[in-house]
Amino acid sequence: MTHVEDELTSQPECWTRAAAQAPEHGGALPAPGERVALVGCGTSYFMAQSVAALREASGQGETDAFAASEFPHGRSYDRVVALTRSGTTTEVLELLGELKGRSRTTAITADPHTPVMTAADDLVVLDFADERSVVQTRFATTALTLLRAHLGLHSDAVVTDARTALTTPLPEGLVDRTQFTFLGRGWTVGLANEAGLKMREACLAWTEAYPAMEYRHGPISVTTHGTATWMLGEAPDGLAEQVRATGGSWVAGGLDPLAELVRVQRLAVAVAAARGLDPDLPRHLTRSVILAP
Repeated sequence: MTHVEDELTSQPECWTRAAAQAPEHGGALPAPGERVALVGCGTSYFMAQSVAALREASGQGETDAFAASEFPHGRSYDRVVALTRSGTTTEVLELLGELKGRSRTTAITADPHTPVMTAADDLVVLDFADERSVVQTRFATTALTLLRAHLGLHSDAVVTDARTALTTPLPEGLVDRTQFTFLGRGWTVGLANEAGLKMREACLAWTEAYPAMEYRHGPISVTTHGTATWMLGEAPDGLAEQVRATGGSWVAGGLDPLAELVRVQRLAVAVAAARGLDPDLPRHLTRSVILAP
């Protein structure tokens, strides 16, 4: 078993633990009414997108998400939350330094022995969800679960769906597809972006991700018999039929969208194995992007 396989299968336990710990981290996490920005890089940025959409939709305050390198310094926020598994990512550390004394900052990390521990004002350490693999799985989803629980939007049903996602066979023939498109709506757009990234990282697949309603506005033109289109969350009316009419395969997301992401992680590992690739050794990638001075 690869590191990434071992780590992705531990997600139900990690989510349960994170949800139980959410109340004790309440002081470090956004309070209702605060104007908040969430930042990250790569997978963490896509998790930030999902949390921002969840928080704002739940009426808890204006919430934005940015890649750490694209933070708009002309805006003011009550709190900036940085998601960083390694605690060493250059863009995140530089941003936290620039925000000192301007906005309250919180870092959610997996490693308590890294520079982020002194860079942020408040800290949440999810060391039980740390990973050996370059490709992120459980830390990202555990951080999202922590924030989802903090917002009052987590339930035991999510964990049950995650267990189902780990034990139910993947759709027949999916591994043999040559192109994968992931669609989301609202908070699941970030999950769709992450699903596409996971497939690119782990198995070098051709993947795309879009808000579901945008798929009709051009992207559907590349859908063929070799395409799988996977919906994370509830699909817009008629879209499944339109995709099937192209000859492409439609995958309906029947589980909680975060559990559907677990199914995509499994698919990435399965496609990597079919192509003779090692998902623990993604091409051109390192566990953390640390830029030289």
